[in-house]
Amino acid sequence: MTTKRDYYEILGLKKGASKDEIKRAYRNLALKHHPDRVSADKKAEAEERFKEISEAYAILSDDQKRSQYDQFGHAGIDSKYSSEDIFRSADFSSIFEDLGFGGSIFEDLFGVFGGGGRRRRGPRRGSDLQYDLEISFEEAAFGIERTVRIPRHETCTNCKGDGVKPGTKKQTCPTCKGAGQIKTAHAFGFYISSACNKCHGEGAIIKNPCPKCNGTGRIPVERKIQVKVPAGIESGNRLRISGEGEAGLKGGPRGDLYVLIYVKPHPIFTRDYNNIICEVPVSFTQAALGAEIEVPTLNGKAKMKVPIGTQSGKVFRLRGKGIVDLRGGARGDEFIKVIVETPTNINTRQRQLLEEFAEISTEESPLKKSFKEKLKKFFSK
Repeated sequence: MTTKRDYYEILGLKKGASKDEIKRAYRNLALKHHPDRVSADKKAEAEERFKEISEAYAILSDDQKRSQYDQFGHAGIDSKYSSEDIFRSADFSSIFEDLGFGGSIFEDLFGVFGGGGRRRRGPRRGSDLQYDLEISFEEAAFGIERTVRIPRHETCTNCKGDGVKPGTKKQTCPTCKGAGQIKTAHAFGFYISSACNKCHGEGAIIKNPCPKCNGTGRIPVERKIQVKVPAGIESGNRLRISGEGEAGLKGGPRGDLYVLIYVKPHPIFTRDYNNIICEVPVSFTQAALGAEIEVPTLNGKAKMKVPIGTQSGKVFRLRGKGIVDLRGGARGDEFIKVIVETPTNINTRQRQLLEEFAEISTEESPLKKSFKEKLKKFFSK
């Protein structure tokens, strides 16, 4: 597996570089490594280098993507963005017009048309979709299967995605003569290629659009999709369901569906990785005399012994009562934190008993004794 280089290093920049510095660095490198400017024997190497610097520019020139990269590195980009997403908002057109290059290289290398839209003549992959799914704490712990309704576009069944009325055909664009692009002379002798504004890069125009999809080749539908949420999932995790996004154009593949998980807070449990934590109140007498109490777990109630003299804040472990590891590891534990409740509303008899208890309690507790020793050392400085 090849390790990606640091984006700042690729452009020869430091991490705090400004947007102008990023754009200037990319412009210089693009001019040097553009595949159209090298000999045939070096073209493959130039294409790889051009891909690398263009991806670095696309990430670092976008505030949101750059922030994600600065915080999480390549993992933050790869887990959040598809190749199409990376290049979608990058401004390549102004740079390439300056240099006198067309944007067609982006379709050849990445499947996208850099900065000025998209060349539309060939098959195009459909867009990815995202669905936010809220589940309960227990559903996250044990897994769940949900049926969700996804609005999306699918290939028109009437025209088979071609966009033309059945029985008719597209006509060659009179402006670009079917090329899909037009060339404009640059002041410095270059020619700039851009998408034809008549056919929008298609090379053909539709005189008789399909009545069902109005010439778009796709129709809106709502589909029921089964989503299997694995045990151990956490808020913020995304599930990828391949091929359940938008339909592609011109026979292109479907996009993917990403399900973003949100786990509702639990009234009793909190989660710490695969462990769960629960605070359980016990009475003063239970803590002092010891007791067997019932505690809640994800699988129902369980019995737990509270030893004699248990202090408030003491934590007990119930092994294997936590959450299953998402990646197939062992199940976590449950930690019970005991909170000793001091009685507030006591009757006369209870007060008498507590006063008697205080009179005959001559033994100093270990905690109190330790505190006194620390206090003595503090004041003796």
